Amino acid sequence: MEAAPAKAKPQGRLLVSTQLDAKDDLEEKLERCIGAVHSLINGLSEREANDALTANVCKGQQQHEEVCLGLFALLLTEPAQAQRCYRDLTLVNRDGMNVVLVKINQILMEKFLKLQDVPRKQLVWLVRELVKSGVMAADGVVMTLLKQIAGGDVSTKNLWLAESVLDILLEQKEWVLKSGMLIAMSVYTFLRLIVDHGAPNLLPLRQKEVDFCIGMLREKFLECVIIGRDLVRLLQNVARIPEMDLLWRDLLHNPQVLSPQFTGILQLLTARTSRKFLACRLTPDMETKLLFMTSRVSGDFLRPSGDFLCASALSRSLARPAQVRFGQQKRYQDWFQRQYLSMAESQSLRCDLIRYICGVVHPSNEVLSSDILPRWAIIGWLLTTCTSNVAASNAKLALFYDWLFFNPDKDSIMNIEPAILVMHHSMKPHPAITATLLDFMCRIIPHFFPPLEVQVRQGVFNSLTFIMEKRVLAHLAPLFDNPKLDRELRSMLRERFPEFCSAPSPPMEVKMEEMTCMEMEHMMDKEEGCYDNTEAAFSDDEEEVNNKGKKREFRFHPIREAVVEEPADITPWLDQLEDTMKEKVVQLQKSRSEVNPDAEVATFSRSIDHHHHSEDFDTEQMSALASCLAEIFKEHFRGDVLPEDITDESLEESVCKAVCLVFRNLVTMQEDNSGFSVLLDMLAELYQKQPKIGYHLLYYLKASKAANGKMMLYESFAQATALGDLHTCLMMDMKACQEDDVRLLCYLTPSIYSEFPDQTLRSGELLNMIVAVIDSTQLQELMCHVMMGNLVMFRKDSVLNILIQSLDWETFEQYSTWQLFLAHSIPLETIIPILQHLKYKEHPEALSCLLLQLRREKPSEEMVKMVLSRPCHSEDQFTTSLLRHWASKHDDTLAEHIKAQLIKNNNQPRKRQSLRSSSSKLAQLTLEQILEHLDNLRLSLNNTKNSFFSQTPILQALQHVQASCDEGHKMRFSDLFALAEEYEDSQAKPLKSRRKAAATSPRSRKGVAPPSNNEEESASSSASEEEDSKPKAPKRKRKCSSAVASDSD
Repeated sequence: MEAAPAKAKPQGRLLVSTQLDAKDDLEEKLERCIGAVHSLINGLSEREANDALTANVCKGQQQHEEVCLGLFALLLTEPAQAQRCYRDLTLVNRDGMNVVLVKINQILMEKFLKLQDVPRKQLVWLVRELVKSGVMAADGVVMTLLKQIAGGDVSTKNLWLAESVLDILLEQKEWVLKSGMLIAMSVYTFLRLIVDHGAPNLLPLRQKEVDFCIGMLREKFLECVIIGRDLVRLLQNVARIPEMDLLWRDLLHNPQVLSPQFTGILQLLTARTSRKFLACRLTPDMETKLLFMTSRVSGDFLRPSGDFLCASALSRSLARPAQVRFGQQKRYQDWFQRQYLSMAESQSLRCDLIRYICGVVHPSNEVLSSDILPRWAIIGWLLTTCTSNVAASNAKLALFYDWLFFNPDKDSIMNIEPAILVMHHSMKPHPAITATLLDFMCRIIPHFFPPLEVQVRQGVFNSLTFIMEKRVLAHLAPLFDNPKLDRELRSMLRERFPEFCSAPSPPMEVKMEEMTCMEMEHMMDKEEGCYDNTEAAFSDDEEEVNNKGKKREFRFHPIREAVVEEPADITPWLDQLEDTMKEKVVQLQKSRSEVNPDAEVATFSRSIDHHHHSEDFDTEQMSALASCLAEIFKEHFRGDVLPEDITDESLEESVCKAVCLVFRNLVTMQEDNSGFSVLLDMLAELYQKQPKIGYHLLYYLKASKAANGKMMLYESFAQATALGDLHTCLMMDMKACQEDDVRLLCYLTPSIYSEFPDQTLRSGELLNMIVAVIDSTQLQELMCHVMMGNLVMFRKDSVLNILIQSLDWETFEQYSTWQLFLAHSIPLETIIPILQHLKYKEHPEALSCLLLQLRREKPSEEMVKMVLSRPCHSEDQFTTSLLRHWASKHDDTLAEHIKAQLIKNNNQPRKRQSLRSSSSKLAQLTLEQILEHLDNLRLSLNNTKNSFFSQTPILQALQHVQASCDEGHKMRFSDLFALAEEYEDSQAKPLKSRRKAAATSPRSRKGVAPPSNNEEESASSSASEEEDSKPKAPKRKRKCSSAVASDSD
């Protein structure tokens, strides 16, 4: 019995383990590396130890990795030696800490929960030191560390980690501000954590988080905008904190304070949140468990104890494919709930999980058609675990959040699919869940943000339409008009969504033989729950089929109402009007039913006169009158507004409708007239009932002779609306016009840009609306307007920002934007910095337009610098083709500019740097880059009569560079430098030049290239040997860029 302790497995110093756990591979490797370091430095002084380590790392890659990892492991396990180990590590590493950064990320993603207390604290200390030292790609490690801060967890360890990371960010604020992705990720993380830290003992931590988030949002709001609509969701949750309330008010009512380029909250709400933000609020362990439950993985999926396998075990296992089958998920859900959802504070974690499942977990068609646990089943279970009304409401909002501003052209069907399937499959076993979700969907429309009620309604309608279009459900009537729902809810659904509550017409019916049913025996009716496998596109996460014509037809189905055969029913609002006004409205309705335009106009004119002279006309009556007018005149808002043949007579005739009398009275009144404000208020009420009134007013102000020069009345109208903001109102009205009548949009465009330049020229939102729908003829017409001086769509101070925004648009939209830009007389130097944003595979439209324009220009120094700043790639011919063209047309000018760049970059101290640093997304011009482009140009000009490389400035510059560059560059660009040697031979004395050539010419050493490599390998103090090996530089570039890689969804 007493011998047992002697046989016990020794506990490692890095990871917590039990007697049953096998020795961890990573821990074993790090212990071997510690042993190797000890064998090198035992008994030596600090200087001798450093020399020994330096000599060892120069022997090869294996020894370099062994020493770096040994020092790294010592740093984690021996706090007393941490400072010395970190100093030695910075001195001996030869890869910019890459080996250590990779291992830190591995530990954070796979081993962090198993770390002992000392290594955990030391790991955070090491991250702090890396940040202080400005190590490249340290921002990626910080973002991985942020992911380990669990939501809904107020344990001591989690609070310590949150505060430690926050302290790093606060102490190194200047460093943080260099990385836009780190700013956005940290703001998203701590905005979410503020909700969990409301207890009295956590208020100091919460205050630090609030101060950090407010500071970043106010200083770097544009960097935070990339978060998308979930930024609004998180800010809503903390808006009652006094400091946050001020920021929230600015976001709603004064967006320009945050950033001149920020147009308003609608800009955020219409942008889908990238999956990297949704995923960052789940720890790697949570993420592994969720992915395990919703996908097919290799390996045994249970430990003997019944727990999940860890991520590394899952990835290494080669046993049979494992999956959680639908109907057998209870044991996994129970484990997950015990582990993460059992505490009262974990109520807030449900939202993170639901947003992750909707936005990140997008199964393939194979998984969807299998019996693997579907996403909707997990979400339904999460909804049932909510124990408070607030948590339940937040969870439902998280589920429907992508519905509210859903755009089929930009958003994915996979984001909205879980909500409809939860409601569909819960109808039989849990009708209460379906009822509460349907009720929430109806009530969120008017209550989410009243000024944007129209947009929310359209977003929900778009979602339901797209769900039917993609055959997620065959039709919605069995769900919306189900007898299991109470009468009040069914009535509300019929009122909100009449298009989906009736049985489908014959063209909309889906034949059952064309679809394949999912076998869900316990939860699903086969005739109602079928998927059309021919619509496979919805299951693939990034594949968005661009079928705008079809989508547009569905999107505007509610506007395309059936022909009205009976008079409008205005009874509900008539009783709210006083007798005189009620009589006028009844007469107006009667004249409409008699189809007597003259009588209609006369009656309406009398109504309007009575209305704006009434002093006791209260808000309730105004709203009732607006509802009556919207119903009576809804026919006016159908069909095209702009005449087919545009003449003075046809335009005047088009503005003679009865509804235009309101506009006419507004135009003829003086602004100090008492009836002017009353009429504006009535128009604002009418605008809420009928949003098309906005662009109809714009059309009247442009087309009517009576309104000549009165376009600014629209600004008064916009300020009177519930939106209260000219820019937001204008963008909404132009969007509505774009959806209804593209011809009218093009007709209004010159006036809108000329009358409201501050609202139109600083943002690409309106421009995108236009180029997204115009055809080639309309594009040509707009270009003619520009060249005649009738239209200005760009100006120098904002054109670069707009062109950068356009890089994410569709191909035709980008080409149209560039055509419109080129129609202006803006110097090309204004937008040449855009070259630093262009990637040859992602932005061919902008590159081709720039190439054609630059070839017409005489190269300037800035142009040449920007063109040479492009990274060299064998498939990217932009720089080479342009330089070749300039070399044939402007050879002397180009030679002078290249000479200036070569000498300037050669004189700068050369540091090891990637062409794309982690702190900047823009390329930096380096000497190596210029030489690569020149070498490509030399190869391109071979076998041609072009004498560009025989010019004195080029040869002098190459001679200057050759004299001071290292052996690696001389060998790599030997053919290029040979041109300088020939020039030198022709200028110097024969004997001297021969002696110099023999001493310095890389060509003379070509025959002994292999031995020189051996010599370089043994030289430990040469800083150039890292650049001498060509494959290393691109490798570092990929490592660096992966930390802040642009999101493809």
